[in-house]
Amino acid sequence: MSGPMALEPDGTGQETLVLRLAGTPARAHDAHPPAPQAVSRLAAGLADRIGPAVHPYEVAALLEAEGLTADRIREQYGHPDLFSLAAALYDQVPRTFPEPARPADPWRPDHLRCLLRGVLFALPGLAYLLTAPLWHPGRHAAALVVAGLVSWAWGQALGHRAYVRMTSGRREAARTLLTGAPLGAALATAAAVPFAGGAPPVLAAAAQSLYLAAAGVLLVLARERLLFAALTPLIAGAAVLPWREPGNVLRTGLPLLALLATLAVTAHTLRGTLAAPAAADGARPRLSASLPYGLFGLAAGLLVLLEGRREPYAVMLLTVSMGPAEWLLYRYRGLVVAALRATATPAGFRLRSAGVLGLCLLGYLLPLLPAARFTGAAPAGLLLLAATLWTALLLQAFGAAWPPAAVCLAAAAGAGTVTVLRLPPGPAALPLCCGAAALCLVAYALRLLGRPARHA
Repeated sequence: MSGPMALEPDGTGQETLVLRLAGTPARAHDAHPPAPQAVSRLAAGLADRIGPAVHPYEVAALLEAEGLTADRIREQYGHPDLFSLAAALYDQVPRTFPEPARPADPWRPDHLRCLLRGVLFALPGLAYLLTAPLWHPGRHAAALVVAGLVSWAWGQALGHRAYVRMTSGRREAARTLLTGAPLGAALATAAAVPFAGGAPPVLAAAAQSLYLAAAGVLLVLARERLLFAALTPLIAGAAVLPWREPGNVLRTGLPLLALLATLAVTAHTLRGTLAAPAAADGARPRLSASLPYGLFGLAAGLLVLLEGRREPYAVMLLTVSMGPAEWLLYRYRGLVVAALRATATPAGFRLRSAGVLGLCLLGYLLPLLPAARFTGAAPAGLLLLAATLWTALLLQAFGAAWPPAAVCLAAAAGAGTVTVLRLPPGPAALPLCCGAAALCLVAYALRLLGRPARHA
């Protein structure tokens, strides 16, 4: 040994340092005792952002984003570093996991547009009201009906093809309409010739076919306001009828003016749309894909025609209701997407989707009941026909085209055969056929649309 060890304190104070170092080491932040009140105030101020954190490191990132410096953390909050303060705040604030903000409804309908479309579906009827004294119903009606059925079927198929082409670009959809609309008008006019018996019915059928073709173009391209403006001569002429006789010149001239205006705005719209740049992907869909939509249009036209033979005012109500029907199609899709987010099991979603379907169908049919009674139309046939058409349109909106086309064709064929051959049950055939069709379509919709994959 180099020398004796001192056994007594020498008064220098070094023995205290030796004993402290030999014991449990002191924590580094003992020199800066915590400030509980300051930490609590900070926790209260940041509670809404600290609560959702799942690890103290998230709180540390938050504090760093708030601009807390190391000196301030030591001096104001009594913690040695950022992570120590973050851990204290994480322990002090209870965990909260709020629901995420509800996303915007991707299927929110345009209320004004749907209302306007319903009005536009009914406004062409004013042309028949104005020109009624100028044509003989027995000789001319058959030609107009045949031309209308062909135009309706062609328009449904062309509209589907144009909407499919719209996924590539508006220019591609406009090219499809530019080719298909005149062809459809020509076919409808040609179909009316054997039933015309003279030049005036052929001209009337041609005018009707041209209007339906042009109006279809404007509706597909979402130019409802332009179409409404083009039809203002019809509105003006019909407004005069209760007060005075407009004369043959105005009865002929106002519908002709409305037709020319419709053709003019259609040409202007197509020209502007065709000026858009071409899409890179110009693949054309198969023509057969639009066939079921055309067949459904034919079947729907026949069903409406059979209903109109007995209840003409019911057809007017049904035509106007197509605007609310379109609105409810959008609402169904929005509500069922919300139901998909709110359920955790397939069975729960099936139950909710069935409720949404029932709610939308009742929302469409219930207003038609008092309207039918007000006009004196039999409500049963109208409601069953409306249910058939709306459910078919709903299935078409989800890409199921052949089942509604087949069901509606079967209903139209059955009711038409009974009506033409005057077989039993007579007038009850149409409500019975529409009721059976509606049940089949609703059952298929519940099965098909009750699958979450259809709405994902």
